[in-house]
Amino acid sequence: MGFFGSMDTSTSGLTAQRLRLDIISQNIANANTTRTAEGGPYKRKAVIFEAINNPESFNSVLNKYTDSKNNGVRVSQIIEDNKPFPTQYDPSHPDADENGYVQLPNVNMVEEMVNMISASRSYEANVTAFNAMKAMVSKALEIGK
Repeated sequence: MGFFGSMDTSTSGLTAQRLRLDIISQNIANANTTRTAEGGPYKRKAVIFEAINNPESFNSVLNKYTDSKNNGVRVSQIIEDNKPFPTQYDPSHPDADENGYVQLPNVNMVEEMVNMISASRSYEANVTAFNAMKAMVSKALEIGK
């Protein structure tokens, strides 16, 4: 892997974690949304990552060690969580059913905060790796002076 291959890997991680943070922010923003355009309460969303270059064997990795393309991670899909919706008794709520129960979004704030911390730490780790590689390239160029 060349100099820019590791930067590409860190950049793909930064992009993927930024999208993950965006989805987590949407979940938090809609934690109390009981009515959506599709009908029913907001459904929590989650991000699924996949490796950009998914080699079959260790040998194929060794054969491609100089290739700086297609390294890293990408978002393969954004899925909706199928956990059941919690209900709350509130007969005065406009979305209450005939028994007075309201279906709430399946967003757990504690889980979302843990996911947010994890995503932000992963983002920071990718920034650190990118900056370390940038410093190594800079030092390597100074050797030639």
